[in-house]
Amino acid sequence: MATGRTLIRELASHLDGTVTVHGWIDTLRLQRRMQFVLVRDHTGLVQLAHRRGGEGDPIEAVLDTVTVESAVRITGKVLANPQVRLGGLEIVPERVEVLAAAESGLPIDERAGLDQRLDWRFLDLRRPSRRLVFEVQSTVERAMRAVAAEGGFTELHTPKLMGAASESGAEVFPVEYFGRTAYLAQSPQFYKQMAIAGGIDRVFEIGPVFRAEPSFTSRHATEFTGVDVEMAWVDGVEEVMEFEERMLRRVLAEVHAEHGERIAELLGAEVVVPKAPFPRITLADAMARLRAGGWDPEGTAVDLDPAGERALAALAAEESGHEFVFVTEYPAGVRPFYHHRPPGRPEVTASFDLLWKGVEITTGAQREHRYEVLCAQAREKGMELGPLARYLDCFRYGTPPHGGFGLGLARLLMLLLGLPSIREATFLFRGPHRLEP
Repeated sequence: MATGRTLIRELASHLDGTVTVHGWIDTLRLQRRMQFVLVRDHTGLVQLAHRRGGEGDPIEAVLDTVTVESAVRITGKVLANPQVRLGGLEIVPERVEVLAAAESGLPIDERAGLDQRLDWRFLDLRRPSRRLVFEVQSTVERAMRAVAAEGGFTELHTPKLMGAASESGAEVFPVEYFGRTAYLAQSPQFYKQMAIAGGIDRVFEIGPVFRAEPSFTSRHATEFTGVDVEMAWVDGVEEVMEFEERMLRRVLAEVHAEHGERIAELLGAEVVVPKAPFPRITLADAMARLRAGGWDPEGTAVDLDPAGERALAALAAEESGHEFVFVTEYPAGVRPFYHHRPPGRPEVTASFDLLWKGVEITTGAQREHRYEVLCAQAREKGMELGPLARYLDCFRYGTPPHGGFGLGLARLLMLLLGLPSIREATFLFRGPHRLEP
């Protein structure tokens, strides 16, 4: 006899044995002679089959009154039944306990809109397709950490409260802080570079990021999880791009191996493990080619808009069969002051964006590591050096050449799983109009 809890996915190894299953009532089909109930845990579904015993049958009484989504504990015998689609198994219950009854009339069902589902997120997550998103997320993070560890990275946890607004002072959330104003961190960028200056050769972090953007697109949030990497002693930005290729290929290979079949079954998406190297194209070349095809007819754009990103990704896919494309050499005018500019080419930066399926998922660059040059580039942007003093101090005593990137985890999951919005790829989404639950 099995003791403790048995997961539904493990039932096949307990054939003809007695088990105890914990889960939720998924479906009730109560007939005149038989009671059929589907019970769901986080690993699958199983059918209970109980022949009514009439008055005095405690199992019949419980199953006649239990409500859908009630939390239950079932003890019974596992039997083979080829007519049952759920693995050809069912449980004949010997005991049914209602641990927590659900109220009748659920507030959401499969027809509910996304906003209503997010209002009742804990119920929404009981659906296997919703929960799969976060099972995949765990695999993604585990693979990222494995690649980082193999590469000699140190995982840090940088502060999320900053004493001064970041680079532009815009799009930050002010917070009252003991009579002063603090700000929620837009990025761990400055802190990553401080670690590099401190002699930590390679830095890795998965942590929260805050952006006070009044944006309502399918790919923006006011709070999200960022994946940040910084590498010291780089010979150029290409080294950073190669590391991201390696990380993403590992991520997609592990997701494909562990979840590929269920992603196809529940979400209808195919996980493709990309080949290396990913295609590369300079921004200038990309814009010239897109304009030849009719994009930006006025010729005024200085960067790719979402339509341009989609068009470029389609062009790269047609020419290389690849879902990814690196866009490189962004103009100095559209990039932060701390981006390195190649010798003799002050108009461009040693930077990149990575597009996947027509959406930007990463921004990265080689950083400017020389104090005097960094100060000059900040002044060129019209920035006052005073608020940057603590950051600039990190470059006064021999900071090595370095570079890195930042990636949005929810956006990666959205594209990986073919979801329509990052709201579906976030446990509890935060946007301009959503601060609860």
